[in-house]
Amino acid sequence: MKRAAAAIGLLLLFGAARLPYEIHLTRLQRAAGFRTASLDLPLREKVGQMGFVAALSGFRSLVAAVLWIEANNAWQNVEWGRMAGLFQTVTTLQPKSILYWDMSAWHMAWNASIAAFEDKSQPSEVLRRRAERQYWEVGKKFYEDGLRSNPDSANLWEKLAILERDKFDDHSSAATAFATAAGKPGARPYLRRMTAYEVAQIPGREREAYDTLKALYDEGPGQRVPRVITLLKELEEKLGIPADQRIKEGH
Repeated sequence: MKRAAAAIGLLLLFGAARLPYEIHLTRLQRAAGFRTASLDLPLREKVGQMGFVAALSGFRSLVAAVLWIEANNAWQNVEWGRMAGLFQTVTTLQPKSILYWDMSAWHMAWNASIAAFEDKSQPSEVLRRRAERQYWEVGKKFYEDGLRSNPDSANLWEKLAILERDKFDDHSSAATAFATAAGKPGARPYLRRMTAYEVAQIPGREREAYDTLKALYDEGPGQRVPRVITLLKELEEKLGIPADQRIKEGH
């Protein structure tokens, strides 16, 4: 942390000269929605006095970058609690950075949770499972907080859906998140299929899944991937779709 403090100290040397310009720039950026971090006492406690002054002087992105490096050092040292705190500070400083939200959530929900479950210094599997799930929850909160600052991010909605599917086994929440992602600017084309895949796993929604998958299938060869065909055939059987309405083998 000494190197981080020295780096922040150097930044302060430039702060006074450019402060009037930074105040004007801050007003413009806040009006555009890019500077929503709250420079309050909790943040000061997290980054320390020098970091707080640097952030106040307009160096939020640089302070966040230094703390991000510290967070990755904490990861390498298996200091999960410290890493989580640093990630919270970084995302507070840079709430419009999709990368910071995404990587923070991923580190907690995947790396930290796996390490918690594999920690054999805790002999109780029940307690290891509890710790594992707690890290899933931390990761989920990063995604949810990130989406409050970036509600149109298709990437964050997609990653939240993957977390709901792979960790919480919650197909309903995953389907909702995939569907939301599919409707956002820059959404990947496969997200509509991902939505249907999750709906197909929810009891009682088989007809909805079938109608969605059939509509995708009817769009043409680009949507006729193996899983779409497999699920359609399974749903045709479950729903008793007449033979003349079923998709053709090999299409």
